[in-house]
Amino acid sequence: MVPEPVVLAAIASPRRREILRLTWQDERGAGEIRRAMPDVSWGAVSLQVRALVDAGLLNARIDGRHRFYRANRARLGSWARTLEQMWGDALWRLTLAAELEATRRGPAPRNPQDPRHPRDPKHPKHRRSRR
Repeated sequence: MVPEPVVLAAIASPRRREILRLTWQDERGAGEIRRAMPDVSWGAVSLQVRALVDAGLLNARIDGRHRFYRANRARLGSWARTLEQMWGDALWRLTLAAELEATRRGPAPRNPQDPRHPRDPKHPKHRRSRR
């Protein structure tokens, strides 16, 4: 069975594959998906989720004001097994990190090891030499 072009186009994006991975085993809320991708805006995550829903690769459930998503494995056909193998591979995880960084837009993310803001007087940029 050859997947439809819309399915192949949807899984070509590293961010969409990451959303599928996040929703593969468990249903996830939109906020939870967004928090798993801190370098991506809400709008960008929403567009990626919408593309997956439109392709039939994510099932959406609405509960009040909240939306929950789960991967539709059946729609992927033979690609489901391929994706599972990729996600278990350490080299693939490294490739994904590089692809995500290459497609990231906007300012570089803050270093999680240095929670201080550059405007903070304690930040190294603001230290002045004593005379």
